[in-house]
Amino acid sequence: MKDSFWHDRMRILGLPISFTRYYLLKDKLIHSKGLFMVNEGEIMLYRILDVEIQYSLLDRILGVGTIVLYGADVSDKKFYIKRIKNPREVLNQLNELVEAERVRLGIKGKELFGSMTGAYA
Repeated sequence: MKDSFWHDRMRILGLPISFTRYYLLKDKLIHSKGLFMVNEGEIMLYRILDVEIQYSLLDRILGVGTIVLYGADVSDKKFYIKRIKNPREVLNQLNELVEAERVRLGIKGKELFGSMTGAYA
């Protein structure tokens, strides 16, 4: 996808052979899944409330990890970026873009607290 800061595929045994793709743009993260029937979801960066990285033993061996984004979104309260290379580097870049987008829009963290009810359910 054009103008993406980062893109990758979900990896199977460390190899990018799946049909699940992720694109990080300046204002949103897009998740695309499928070959014949493609489903796409996206989360606006300013709506991300919290993040975590998950590594299984096999993930650590293969050098991949999963980023979980908790958002103030009605449709996707949890947004998974599954089994990608260098998840820590991607998370650092994502955090920078989230903060830049909030500054650009003039949004402070306290403005999102009202939407956080049930975000972790």
